[in-house]
Amino acid sequence: MNAILIIGHAPLAHALRQCALHVFPDCASSVAAIDVQPNLSPEETLATARIAMQQLTQAPGVKGVLVLTDIFGATPSNVAQKLVDGVTSRLITGVNLPMLLRTVSYRHEPLDALVSRAVIGGTQGVMQVAVTAPQNQPRRSHDPDENDHQQ
Repeated sequence: MNAILIIGHAPLAHALRQCALHVFPDCASSVAAIDVQPNLSPEETLATARIAMQQLTQAPGVKGVLVLTDIFGATPSNVAQKLVDGVTSRLITGVNLPMLLRTVSYRHEPLDALVSRAVIGGTQGVMQVAVTAPQNQPRRSHDPDENDHQQ
């Protein structure tokens, strides 16, 4: 089984973990979260992340750790890059709830397969949803004219 470490700007990491626990209450021991606080230095966050990573890797049955962060280039991602080794741990940025739920669902798969499932889950979870036009309501002045395309 693989463990999951979420590192994000406060309070995102813990909020995502709580959402995962809502859907998968049995994942508590294999999903950890670190909220990056604005008043802490990156070095302090890295020290906390190293402790969390060590705890996850030493848990019975854990073969690897997938680290998920919110924004590439920001402190959570920069901290995570110093944690992962590319062999027993991997890093994906741009975490969202669909990605996390997919990751938790397939955490028993090999780490490479888990990375692929996470990225696919995250991208498939982002979509534009068509909204129907309101019925019997006056047009607002900033709505485009439905006849704009005509000449």
